[in-house]
Amino acid sequence: MPEITQELGQIGMEVYMRLLSVIVPCYNEEENVRDFYDELFKNAAFFQQKELEVEVLYIDDGSKDKTAQEVRKLHEEDNRVRLVSFSRNFGKEAAIYAGLQKCKGDLAVLMDADLQDPPSLLPEMYAYIEQGYDSVATRRVTRKGEPVLRSFFARMFYKLMNRISRTEIVDGARDYRLMTRQVVDAILSMTEYNRFTKGIFGWVGYETKWLEYENVERRKGETKWSFWKLFLYSLEGIMAFSTVPLTVASLMGVLFCLLAFILIIFTIVRKIVFGDPTSGWPSLVCIILLVSGVQLFCLGIVGQYLSKTYMEVKNRPVYLVKEEID
Repeated sequence: MPEITQELGQIGMEVYMRLLSVIVPCYNEEENVRDFYDELFKNAAFFQQKELEVEVLYIDDGSKDKTAQEVRKLHEEDNRVRLVSFSRNFGKEAAIYAGLQKCKGDLAVLMDADLQDPPSLLPEMYAYIEQGYDSVATRRVTRKGEPVLRSFFARMFYKLMNRISRTEIVDGARDYRLMTRQVVDAILSMTEYNRFTKGIFGWVGYETKWLEYENVERRKGETKWSFWKLFLYSLEGIMAFSTVPLTVASLMGVLFCLLAFILIIFTIVRKIVFGDPTSGWPSLVCIILLVSGVQLFCLGIVGQYLSKTYMEVKNRPVYLVKEEID
């Protein structure tokens, strides 16, 4: 009888063991695939202590190097390693979405393969989940190692977003975040094609604990985010979570209409009272160029929103899978 009771107890423990899905978006990260795996499982004792099963889901975002091949090697050694490989490069946002769709865990954590998201923080993050938080997010308090210009514009972007959007986006926020299944499902319910995950995290809400840490430089390889790509990504965030630019364009149109009306009245009155001739062509050219520039600027803002709407109504898939290994 004691043996049977012990066996039943073990079965019960297995049934209630929680599965942690570690989602790792990768683009040309062949040098970091195994290093990330090794660093993650330095927490093996913690996983055992907390009775956590772990799956590592690498999302190969159309890499041109041997990233997928390195993941296959890991899978042969450890069947907890899974692979989803895209047909081409769809971008990190698509990789994050795919990871959340494909993961099986009761908990899910997003981490970069370059080890800028320290796996050593996982025990502390899990402790807050046990305390009742729905998600535990991370933010960098320093940007050591980043170009000064990039850091400056990054801070300006967060300030601007928090002024023009009702969705809070924390300065220095990383995608490194541990979430319950409820939060994952909430994020997946937002099926838009143009995705800005930092904004989506803030929009869905839930009780979130923020952990701060100093910037960690990537272990190997080079960043895939150029200044231009970051600029376009920031525009994506502004268009996705604020309509203030459209309001600005409308106000500028009203302002210039009023200004034009006042100048017309001024010109007529000056001609009648003083008999002054109309000003020469240089001032006229400057006015035309200014007004035309403002019109094109406002038209560009409207065009950006229209293009996002155009992509949404096409209803194209966010990504296409070339290979999947479970």
